[in-house]
Amino acid sequence: MKVTPTRLPEVLLVEPQRFGDQRGYFMETYQQRRYAEAGIGATFVQDNISFSRRNTLRGLHYQHPGGQAKLVQVLAGEIFDVAVDVRRGAPTFGQWVGVTLNADRPQQLFIPAGFAHGFCVLSDTALFLYKCSTYYAPQNEGGVVWNDPALDIRWPVDDPLLSDRDRDFPPLAQVAADRLPVYGA
Repeated sequence: MKVTPTRLPEVLLVEPQRFGDQRGYFMETYQQRRYAEAGIGATFVQDNISFSRRNTLRGLHYQHPGGQAKLVQVLAGEIFDVAVDVRRGAPTFGQWVGVTLNADRPQQLFIPAGFAHGFCVLSDTALFLYKCSTYYAPQNEGGVVWNDPALDIRWPVDDPLLSDRDRDFPPLAQVAADRLPVYGA
């Protein structure tokens, strides 16, 4: 397994080892001890699968007050995955990183607690798996609008398919401070 920091060093690109032969391949996608040794110490309590069509954009979502870490990967198709630091007081507050993930290349993205997460689908369809460090709690959910001009995320879609909720999220500058995770908390 290879782990590489992104330009936001707490967001990690993970490349699990894939063992293949004429029958196909085997790949271990998560093993707590190995991931902890690689710097991913989050304990995951919930797995989710999302199926989406081309140009769907989901996000940018986060949990507060403590945040929610995620380990994400594509099982089928291709996506552009984004993490935004929304931790009040963080030196990288408001900065984002984007990575293209697809099913042909075994990669995962680790998104630490305190970051907003979103993705858009580049293929006809995509099947997306994400592990979460906290249980889903609607009362703790927050969001930032996908096209916040201050963030200037370079999404590879012009007219995405959005839920009403995602379309109506505010820009990061308009999110109440007490609705954001806190750096170092």
